[in-house]
Amino acid sequence: GYFLFKFLVIGNAGTGKSCLLHQFIEKKFKDDSNHTIGVEFGSKIINVGGKYVKLQIWDTAGQERFRSVTRSYYRGAAGALLVYDITSRETYNALTNWLTDARMLASQNIVIILCGNKKDLDADREVTFLEASRFAQENELMFLETSALTGENVEEAFVQCARKILNKIESGELDPERMGSGIQYGDAALRQLRSPRRAQAQSAQECGC
Repeated sequence: GYFLFKFLVIGNAGTGKSCLLHQFIEKKFKDDSNHTIGVEFGSKIINVGGKYVKLQIWDTAGQERFRSVTRSYYRGAAGALLVYDITSRETYNALTNWLTDARMLASQNIVIILCGNKKDLDADREVTFLEASRFAQENELMFLETSALTGENVEEAFVQCARKILNKIESGELDPERMGSGIQYGDAALRQLRSPRRAQAQSAQECGC
C-alpha cells in the first residue's frame, strides 16, 4: 500500500512555483512563464526510504487577486513548499503572510519546507542563505535553496517534506485517519474500485503489520 499526501506550492507570483512543479514532475524546465490563473495540479509517486507516497500537488496563483480562490485549496493539505525568489527581497518579505495563511487555513500541523528558488541566479541575489536559514529555524521550517532551471534540490524539497510527514505518522504525531489531515491510504481508494464482497475477503486476509 502507499500513502496519498496533498501538497501545496505557495508564495508570491513570479517566484517560479509552476516551474518547480513542472521540473519535479517532468524533469525539465518550463520556459513559458505565464502566471498561473487560479490553480494548477500535478501528481507523482515517489519512493521515500522504501515507502511509496503519491503526492497530489496544487500549485496556487501567487497574485493577490486570486487569494480568495486559492484559500479553499489549503484545506486538508499535509505539506507545502513555501517559495520565494533569492533575487527578490519583496518575495522574501511576503513569506510571513503566506506562512500565516498556511497554518491558519490548512492546519497547525502542516509540514512546510522553505524554498529559496532561482539559486542559479546567484549574482543577482538579494537574500542570503544565512538570513533565510535563520527565518526557517525561527518558524520551524525545513529549508533548501532550489533551482527550477537546473533542477537542483527540486526533487529533494518534495522528498524531504514527504519524509518528515512519514516520520510524524510513524511517531503518532499525525493521524491519517483524522479528517483534514491531508493524508490518505492509497489502497483504500483502490479497494473501493473492487466489488464490496471481494474487498471484505481481502481485508480479512490482511495482517495488521
